[in-house]
Amino acid sequence: MSDKEKTKLEAYADGQSMPKRQSPRRKKSSAQGSVRKKTTTATQKKKKTEQPSHTVLLDQFTDKIEEDHNIIFKPNVGPQTDFLAASEREVLYGGSAGGGKSYAMLADPLRFMDVPAFAGVLLRHTTEELRELITKSQEMYPKIWPGIKWSERKMTWTAPSGATLWLSYLDKDQDVTRYQGLAFSWIGFDELTQWATPFAWNYMRSRLRTADPSLPLSMRATTNPGGRGHHWVKKMFIDPAPAGKSFVATDIDSGEDLKYPAGHAKAGKPLFKRRFIPARLRDNPYLAQQGDYEAMLLSLPEQQRRQLLDGDWDIKEGAAFTEFDRHIHVVEPFDIPSNWIKFRSCDYGYGSASGVVWFAVSPSEQLIVYRELYVTKVLATDLADMVLDAEAGDGTIRYGVLDSSLWHKRGDTGPSLAEQMIQKGCRWRPSDRSKGSRVAGKNEIHRRLQVDEFTEEPRLIFFNTCTNMISQLPALPIDKRNPEDIDTHSEDHLYDALRYGIMSRPRFSVFDFDTQSSHSGGMRVADATFGY
Repeated sequence: MSDKEKTKLEAYADGQSMPKRQSPRRKKSSAQGSVRKKTTTATQKKKKTEQPSHTVLLDQFTDKIEEDHNIIFKPNVGPQTDFLAASEREVLYGGSAGGGKSYAMLADPLRFMDVPAFAGVLLRHTTEELRELITKSQEMYPKIWPGIKWSERKMTWTAPSGATLWLSYLDKDQDVTRYQGLAFSWIGFDELTQWATPFAWNYMRSRLRTADPSLPLSMRATTNPGGRGHHWVKKMFIDPAPAGKSFVATDIDSGEDLKYPAGHAKAGKPLFKRRFIPARLRDNPYLAQQGDYEAMLLSLPEQQRRQLLDGDWDIKEGAAFTEFDRHIHVVEPFDIPSNWIKFRSCDYGYGSASGVVWFAVSPSEQLIVYRELYVTKVLATDLADMVLDAEAGDGTIRYGVLDSSLWHKRGDTGPSLAEQMIQKGCRWRPSDRSKGSRVAGKNEIHRRLQVDEFTEEPRLIFFNTCTNMISQLPALPIDKRNPEDIDTHSEDHLYDALRYGIMSRPRFSVFDFDTQSSHSGGMRVADATFGY
């Protein structure tokens, strides 16, 4: 077979019409990836009785056959392929612009179009935005799936098998009513952060069902960081686990795993899993190699550049700590040497939340936040027990810093909350509450987030197991009335605990100079001054 006969048709990233042929001398480009035209075999025609894996479905869809060289779309190796092969119930594919998200979203439901029972819906926020997807689908679908028909009136693609895919919009929360009584085995949201709340996503989950066991139930979404729904999407998909790692779906308010309730046959088992797959410009050879698109992204202001080029979910308009970068400040847990100083700090609240943070001090006096405790509606005495249980294997905790307001007496009699905790054996010293301490603490966090010019490391890092701190710190907004402070109406309990600990002036050495001491040549253990 000649090279000319083996020439492949390639999809263009800019959505232009595809050429009939491409010269073999021309450098092959993968616009947003490429999918082989469907071939029909006896095996494919045979109805499956067991649900195949997503990987098998992808392989069946993209497997190259020597005799078939009319390739329209083939997924780029990396995140785009991972997205199409993902088996989790809910998957977000997002991050940097130009990663091939829209094409991957359009390709994903095509794997099921030979199943008569398949019904899918792909949503955009408005009809104007939907038109872009329709145009792209009209360029791709008839070439990938011969015989597929588009109905402009119904906004529906129908395959020869009878399988259907709706392209629709969902602008306002009340728009979900148009989907009442309908059932889909596949639901997609393109540009998910354009929805201000998770209401639409949660409601459409109730429409996810099928009577065909060969069809997996799937919810898929694509988006870039930013937009009105940035915060809730981040809490649902980004914060619970490292990028690319499958995790049990959690409640975005409480952070607790979603499980079958008591009395159910599957009581205690996870409901389903989620996964976030980061999209990166470099994974799209066509746009990455051109360089023009990257140059455009590099020209953007810092906030937009970090969102759209770097896919940075920790950048938010009005954020107080723009220096935070999880690639720099978040590390894998490691064994902390026994000679490193450890201490903790706490911000307590019963009606809101309580945050406890554990620190280790390295010889370079870098602070490592290696553990967190974040709970709600817990009595101070119960929190003391939880703290002691958590640090049982830590060795010596040199000291603890607690919000000084907890030393306030309750009327004329009875111990303070701090004293109740100390009576439990959970010892503390009061935090700095002097005038200007809030601003000073915020400034010290800014300083520690910077990279030290000598060590070439930041002065403050976090274990990736401290998921609540990693989520909350970069999201803290500046107080509009006082730009030198953060907005106290935000979720700031772990931040306050962090601030208390940092302002305790931690040192690697356990000794401080004390002129009144009669031992150790004027040196004494600092913690002794706080009643330890």
